[in-house]
Amino acid sequence: MTLKDEAKEIQDFLEITMSDNPVEIVERGNDLIVYLARTSAMLAEAKRQLNESLKNESMRVIRDFIIDQKLSAKVQNALIDGLCSEQRYIVDWIERINATCVHQIDWCRTLVSKYKEEMRLTNIGKEFNK
Repeated sequence: MTLKDEAKEIQDFLEITMSDNPVEIVERGNDLIVYLARTSAMLAEAKRQLNESLKNESMRVIRDFIIDQKLSAKVQNALIDGLCSEQRYIVDWIERINATCVHQIDWCRTLVSKYKEEMRLTNIGKEFNK
């Protein structure tokens, strides 16, 4: 499976609206922690691939264009960046997926805390009504 395919699967999971069932919230939080770890590894691999492409494309551009065409450094960099746009897109996407996992984990933690407090207050209310 490619990084792009895997990112799409995780993105689909992140776009699912969470229910308000505390058990499901905890399960989702557990899944999110796994996705957070996975997207961290994916991000490192995507950056490695981007750097490798930048190196390869730089050498090709130098060989094919710069020697003969005398292109400025700014034009050279723009050309190389354009040639690696797909890898850069994947790096950016995985970074955003990783950040979304963090935000959703925080939301799960907030909801679990809310439900714990509601349970505590319900139990206190029961004690007063005895």
